[in-house]
Amino acid sequence: MRNEAPEQTTGPSKDSNKIYFLILVIIALLGTNAYVFLKDKKSEEKVVTLTDEKSRMEIEIDRIEAELDRSKNANVNLSTELKEGQELARVKINELREQLRQGKLTESQLARAQKEITDLRSFVSRYTADLAVLEKKNVKLTQQRDSLQTTVANINERASTLEKANTELSNKVRIAAAIKVANIAVSTVKIRNNGKESEVSRASAATRLKIRFTVAENTVAQQGLHDVFIRIIDPDGNLITSDSSALFDADGDQLQYTYKTSIEFDNSFGKLYSVDWDPAQPFKKGEYTVVLYADGYTMGKTMFQLK
Repeated sequence: MRNEAPEQTTGPSKDSNKIYFLILVIIALLGTNAYVFLKDKKSEEKVVTLTDEKSRMEIEIDRIEAELDRSKNANVNLSTELKEGQELARVKINELREQLRQGKLTESQLARAQKEITDLRSFVSRYTADLAVLEKKNVKLTQQRDSLQTTVANINERASTLEKANTELSNKVRIAAAIKVANIAVSTVKIRNNGKESEVSRASAATRLKIRFTVAENTVAQQGLHDVFIRIIDPDGNLITSDSSALFDADGDQLQYTYKTSIEFDNSFGKLYSVDWDPAQPFKKGEYTVVLYADGYTMGKTMFQLK
């Protein structure tokens, strides 16, 4: 009998194993690619999310700074605490802007920045509210100040009016209290060798001027001595005086006088007063003016003519 050789069955099994291995490799590669794809996609989404959040925070910082700028223009006096708070807020704004500009924030840094912005917004809200309160107080104080200024102005105006009225009244009283001439007459005389006087009208003969006057009744005038200042104006319009320092005040001006005397006033009706004046130089031809003053005002005036 002939022996037959056994059949070989290992060939197909080996091929199947290779196929299975290739399938597993392909599946593994597909899984790896899917993992990498999903990871990259997630990373891109995170980058987009971070970028959007940074943009939102930059906009929020702009709004906060704009609100601070508006508050800065408020017409109020800030307390030390508010001034320091405003300065710290601006420092924090600059720090946050720099961090966002660098673009290297981690998620934790971004979260911390978000919290700082929230805190900053809270501070600005309180700051703005405090400023509003201060502005209201400032408006109220301004109104009170204006009211007080108006009141003071009214009081000053009334005081000024009263002062003016008192001044006018005082002036009227002084004018009323000044003695005035009722009648006045002047004459020139020549003194003879025997000492007697004779009235003359020629300038070459006259050696003395005689002034006679009475004073009008005045119940408010002070009784007693009153100074009387006499101004004599020559025909050329010049004041006759021998002393340039002979000054007095009358009718609001300071004047020189020719002669000064005093009279006793007792408010007696028709009392006659007489004043004699001897010139240092001879009389001239022409018209002379004689003016009397007392108590700071013109007392009386007359004129006379010499040939």
